[in-house]
Amino acid sequence: MTQADPVEQASLRALRAACRQAGVDARDAEPIRFSENAIYRLSYGVVARVSRVGQFQAAVKEVQVARWLEGAGVPAVQTLPDVEQPVEADGRAVTFWRELPPHRPGTAADVAALLRRLHGLTPPEHFILSALDPFVRLADRIDRARMYTAEERQWLRERLADLEHGYAELSPGLPGCVVHGDAWIGNVLATEDGRVVLADFERSAFGPPEWDLVSMAVKYATLGGISADDYAAFVETYGHDVMAWEGYRVLRDIRELRLVTMAAQVGMEDAGLRSEAAVRLAAIRGESGPRPWHWKAVSR
Repeated sequence: MTQADPVEQASLRALRAACRQAGVDARDAEPIRFSENAIYRLSYGVVARVSRVGQFQAAVKEVQVARWLEGAGVPAVQTLPDVEQPVEADGRAVTFWRELPPHRPGTAADVAALLRRLHGLTPPEHFILSALDPFVRLADRIDRARMYTAEERQWLRERLADLEHGYAELSPGLPGCVVHGDAWIGNVLATEDGRVVLADFERSAFGPPEWDLVSMAVKYATLGGISADDYAAFVETYGHDVMAWEGYRVLRDIRELRLVTMAAQVGMEDAGLRSEAAVRLAAIRGESGPRPWHWKAVSR
């Protein structure tokens, strides 16, 4: 971490303050990744997640869902026991987790298998999951995306409005259930000791299971990030192909818009990543030819 990076410095200050409140050792905090959240490795097998400002309720939900899944026997990352969390510090939410052994991203079939288990669960009784909002934070990201011109931001606002209308008129699909909210191979982790676990529950909600399934369809058809064989294994394992559904294009386009605005959000913090925000916007505006577009990762 560079001393000049204000985003990383703010996250580290919040982490240290939260650790003091929770009685967790922060002396050897080691940054792992900066993206939607800042992730740190601490001592004694602990990993901490530091949210962006104003995301406390999302962190509350993440802890609730993780503990619910543990009780339901679904393999998932586990919160640190005996710590009341999330902890709020400097307007950010900090959560503490048991560190996994060495691991890699799961396969497409791994994602499908865990989604089948998740989607088959009876919703939790001791807390309420809100209805899925696939547009959460998009308007704010667009307004803040100053690397785009005024015309480009207006185009994004109009695109958002069109997709909100399309979602409201979405074709009937599979029965609603608990959805992960951000189900892709990076949030399914295969450990060296043979486990495959779900991670990252801040977008979990009650909604159409197709929202989870379309993430992997986008990974295949929009990004070219998995092969046709991988996607076929995903469909076979789950037992349903979301790309054959009438509502697929609406959810695909929402997912793509989220990926564009995510790149813009990170680009506003790191000028070196702004070119990717421009590449992604050009693609969804029809200026880059047909999919797949092979976008680059924007986490640090």
